[in-house]
Amino acid sequence: MPSSPVLPGGVDWEDLLRCLRHLSWGAADILLAYARGEKPPFGFPRALNVRDGGEGPVSAADLAVNHFLLDGLKSQYPSANWELLSEETSKDQLIEDSPIDSEWLWVLDPLDGTKDFLQGTGEYAVHLALVKGNTPLLGVVLLPEVEELWFGLVGFGAWCEDRLGRKSPVRFSQRSKIQDLIIVASRNHRDSRLEELLSSLSLAGSKTIGSVGCKIATILRGEADLYVSLSGISAPKDWDMAAPQAVLLAAGGRFTHADGQELTYNTGDIRQKGCLIASHGKAHDQLCKEVLKKIKLIDPQFEV
Repeated sequence: MPSSPVLPGGVDWEDLLRCLRHLSWGAADILLAYARGEKPPFGFPRALNVRDGGEGPVSAADLAVNHFLLDGLKSQYPSANWELLSEETSKDQLIEDSPIDSEWLWVLDPLDGTKDFLQGTGEYAVHLALVKGNTPLLGVVLLPEVEELWFGLVGFGAWCEDRLGRKSPVRFSQRSKIQDLIIVASRNHRDSRLEELLSSLSLAGSKTIGSVGCKIATILRGEADLYVSLSGISAPKDWDMAAPQAVLLAAGGRFTHADGQELTYNTGDIRQKGCLIASHGKAHDQLCKEVLKKIKLIDPQFEV
C-alpha cells in the first residue's frame, strides 16, 4: 500500500488510518453497550430512547455515534479542507438541489440498519466515506457485532481488520455464471417488484441481511455475490451507499445502476434511487443486462 494516496492538503495517510481505527472501535463500543443494555462509554446516556421521524427510527445510539465521530474528526483535523455530512445533521446542512460546496466531503451514517439494531439481529453497521467531487475514494465499514472493520481506498485496495489490527484480505467467490450466483437481499426494505425480480433471476440462492454494509461484507467474504436495491422516491441515501461502494470498488468489485451508470454523490439530490447492483464484478455487465430486461417487463415506467 503506497504511503501517500491523494488526500486533502496536510492530511497524512497513516495518521488518518490511525484516527479512523480509533474512532471506529470507539463507535463499536458505544453501539455494543447500547445493544447489550450496558452503560455506554464516553459519557453518553444509558437509556436507549427511540423516536420515529423521517423514514425510520432514530435511537440514542445513532445520535451518540454521530456525535462521537464528527467531534473526533473535527478535533483531530481542525483545519482540514473538507466538510462533514451525516444522516443526523443533513436536515440542517442541505439545501434542496444544491450540493455542498466542497471538493472533499465526509459522508457518515452512524448506524446503518437502525431497525436491525433495535430488533437485535446484529446486522447493523457504521459507514464513513470520503468523497472527492462526486466519487467516493475512501470507505470505512464497521460491523460491531462480528468485530470487522473494512477499509477500502479506491485504486489501492481493500482489507478487513479486527480489534488487534490483524488484517485479512477480501475473499470474493469464484462463482461467475449467473445461475451459480448467490444474492444478498434486504430484510426490511422489500416490495413486490423486488420480490418478482429476485424470483425471475433464477440464481443459485439468496441470503437475507440487514444493513447495506453487512450485505456488502457478505460479498467481500465470498458468502454472496451480488446485491440489488430497487427503489423510487423512498430511496437509499448517499450515506447508505458511499462507504460500502468505496470498499467494494477498492476490492475490485462493481456498484452501478442497472444501465451501467456509476453512482454519484453530493449532487444536490441525496437519494440513490433506481435499480442499483453491487457485485464481485465477475458477471456484472451480464447481470446488468439481465436485470434491466426483467425490470422493463415488471415495471416499464421504473427509472433505473
